[in-house]
Amino acid sequence: MRTAARFVAAASLVVVTALWLAGRDAAPQGVAAAGRLAGLWSADLLLLQVVLMARIPWLEHTYGRDTLARWHRWTGHASLHLLLAHVGLALAARPAPTWWPLLTGDLSMIVAVLGLAALILVVGTSVRSVRRRLRYESWHLLHLYAYLGVALALPHELVLGSDLQSTAARVYWWGAYLLAAGATVLFRLGLPVWRTLRHRLAVDKVVPEAPGLVSVYLTGRRLDRLPARAGQYFVWRFLDGRGALRGNPFSLSGPPRADRLRITVKTVGDGTARVAALRAGTRVLIEGPYGRMTADTYSGGPVTMLACGVGVTPLLALLWDLPYGHAKATLVYRTRHPADVAFLPELEWLARRRGVRLVPLVGPRAAPGSWLPAGYADYTDTEALRSLAPDLAEHDVYVCGPDAWTDAVLRAARALGVPPARLHRERFAW
Repeated sequence: MRTAARFVAAASLVVVTALWLAGRDAAPQGVAAAGRLAGLWSADLLLLQVVLMARIPWLEHTYGRDTLARWHRWTGHASLHLLLAHVGLALAARPAPTWWPLLTGDLSMIVAVLGLAALILVVGTSVRSVRRRLRYESWHLLHLYAYLGVALALPHELVLGSDLQSTAARVYWWGAYLLAAGATVLFRLGLPVWRTLRHRLAVDKVVPEAPGLVSVYLTGRRLDRLPARAGQYFVWRFLDGRGALRGNPFSLSGPPRADRLRITVKTVGDGTARVAALRAGTRVLIEGPYGRMTADTYSGGPVTMLACGVGVTPLLALLWDLPYGHAKATLVYRTRHPADVAFLPELEWLARRRGVRLVPLVGPRAAPGSWLPAGYADYTDTEALRSLAPDLAEHDVYVCGPDAWTDAVLRAARALGVPPARLHRERFAW
């Protein structure tokens, strides 16, 4: 399936190129022609970028959000670079005194310049160093300008695009735009609204779990028909007043039940701090479920899970859900302070009834870049993991925590020979 997705992306660029070549007789030559082709490639990748983030269920289930997000970022950066090349080559093909009249003399050109500005804003705020300085809510709001950029690019392409004169070109481009728009409306808007109205989720209670960590229990209608799995997450919007439409992604911290869901939230900003103050009866808008780290990834046999901080939430749900044998599961739980260990009664119950082996790793970090606490300072990352699970290569390994911590764990697991098919991660950062 991954090969098929890459083939589809490459095939779309080939089709665009073929349509461009077929219309070359009526098109400009030289630098101007290269600029037009760059613009067409940019538009094609931009539409592909929209489809990748349209939350199409079979794409989400097949590839997972992590993979789709990586492809989305790649196509976004590539599309912007091609768009800038399109602008630069178009200007280079003309005398400098005609640049300003060209950019301001036609309404569709003005709209296109505004669309370019919107796309530069989106890509600029998606750079990792910039994104880390933004709250999730602010970044998500700015990211929505990508749709504005796509919408503003359409009039320019249709009005001034001599490459769209043939019937085949018009069918392809109108079809591509309608596909992207239809998928977005159906899956990013229609499906969440339908599920919200159907299930009518509301807050039942908020329970403290550890310092700065609370669980929210939610009730609703027909929750047995909500296609949620242990290990997945939703984007939640709590209708509690100002800022209610700002969504936040939170994992289920227990297996979904026919009458109740539970999420657990760490208060790290304004949006998450509001969650701790939610009142019973607060209505909830939902988008999801997302994530493919579910029981479908389990190949049978022993399981080792490694969690850091609030990353324990999807792994706890999986500990309840996976059909591993008695004493065939290990949870390595990394926290900075003993008080940060959450869900201790549940973990102890799982230890007694299902033989789950609990390995708390508590304390400050042993060294920069390490996933271990100071008590393991004499071990390398790989040595410590081998001591915790000597036969790890035969286990399914599930990892969830901050990105740098997770990457360190995965490097150690690969060094111990864990096959890629048995390594399952949930990206903790946005």
